[in-house]
Amino acid sequence: MNSLTIAIVIVFVFGYLCIALESVTKINKAAIALLMCVFCWTLLMLSPATFYPGVEAPEVVHKVAEVIEHHLGDAGGTLFFLMGAMTIVEIVDTNGGFNFVRDAIKTRSKRKLMWRMAFMTFFLSAILDNLTTSIVMIMVLRKLVQNREDRLIYAAMVVIAANSGGAFSPIGDVTTIMLWIKGVITTQGVISEIFIPSLVSMLVPAFILQYSLKGKFDKSQNLPPAEVSQFTQRQRNIIFWMGVGGLIFVPIFKTLTHLPPFMGILLVLGLLWTTTEIFHHNTEEGDTMAKRVSDLLSRIDLSTIMFFLGILMAVAVLQEIGVLTALGESLDKMSGGNHYLVTGIIGVLSSIVDNVPLVAGCMGMYPVAEVGDMAVDGIFWQLLAYCAGVGGSMLIIGSAAGVVVMGLEKITFGWYMKRITWIVFVGYLAGMFSYWLIRTFIF
Repeated sequence: MNSLTIAIVIVFVFGYLCIALESVTKINKAAIALLMCVFCWTLLMLSPATFYPGVEAPEVVHKVAEVIEHHLGDAGGTLFFLMGAMTIVEIVDTNGGFNFVRDAIKTRSKRKLMWRMAFMTFFLSAILDNLTTSIVMIMVLRKLVQNREDRLIYAAMVVIAANSGGAFSPIGDVTTIMLWIKGVITTQGVISEIFIPSLVSMLVPAFILQYSLKGKFDKSQNLPPAEVSQFTQRQRNIIFWMGVGGLIFVPIFKTLTHLPPFMGILLVLGLLWTTTEIFHHNTEEGDTMAKRVSDLLSRIDLSTIMFFLGILMAVAVLQEIGVLTALGESLDKMSGGNHYLVTGIIGVLSSIVDNVPLVAGCMGMYPVAEVGDMAVDGIFWQLLAYCAGVGGSMLIIGSAAGVVVMGLEKITFGWYMKRITWIVFVGYLAGMFSYWLIRTFIF
């Protein structure tokens, strides 16, 4: 490892520590993430030929520019998907579309609400995806729980349940989508063998966290009257089914057209936007201007978007200089080929850096075998799907769902690490143990 690579890693680690200590430094994590991204790429540009030895000196600058554009395209697709999903959920929520979800899980018992919310999040994330489901459930929670301390615990449970639910579905998480498209896992295989471990990884933290919630909600704090627009019940139902149905349609749209997922989100957003504008023609202007999509767009938390951009582009530098690949190879040597240990460590690492390049690196490092643990639906690939998805819950910035919830509810890194990380780790190990039992004694 050359000195420039070491310098880039040091900058990344220092920036990561500053993000983790946001509550101490009082500096917004988005600002740190953007600085970390720019400094890492700047260091790479001091001697780009070091990392692209086969490229001639005059062309290496253009090579780096192309690489940055490639990674920016990948990050941009994620960001547009995120912004589109957030806007769609905001439209549905503002116009009373999620009232029935609120009514389905509402209860004055704090612990009952925890369990109802956990199961609904778990199964919704498998149907939609963990990112979109997290946004939906946070919107519902805001209507049900007014006390901030209680809501932080519920929000943490949303992150855990969303990531666990996404791990057993081929369309529930971006990493399972990658493995599914690559052909190393099948729909039947991942659902039949990963469902129980994923469920265990959600049940164990929920069982522990319920003891942080005692008593019942006050009527004044729980179940406030819903704020709805002047739309009729039929119009609100149309908005709901267009929004949620559209989100479900996005994976189908991708399969049919082979376009990136964010294009499907933009299609749904455009149709929903047009529909609400038509509905607004029959209402009084003063009652609806604040609920039109053009105004709702201003509510998107751009600091979360900037944070996401900085993190993704900073991790891209580590991917370009070969740090992630070297890390994976070292893990394989240290573990002696123990797939449970390798994937278990990868899961822990996915809570520190983005799980997408980690999984991508694993797919590049390990060839698919015809038989054995590395075959299609083999132990390694199924464990990778589980560990990369569930492991991201250990830290609040370890998954897309966690980053979004962190921005929406202003959860600090330190609070989550102190209160939630160990609980997630216990559930993570319990899920892996249940998978071992399934593979050893059932399949």
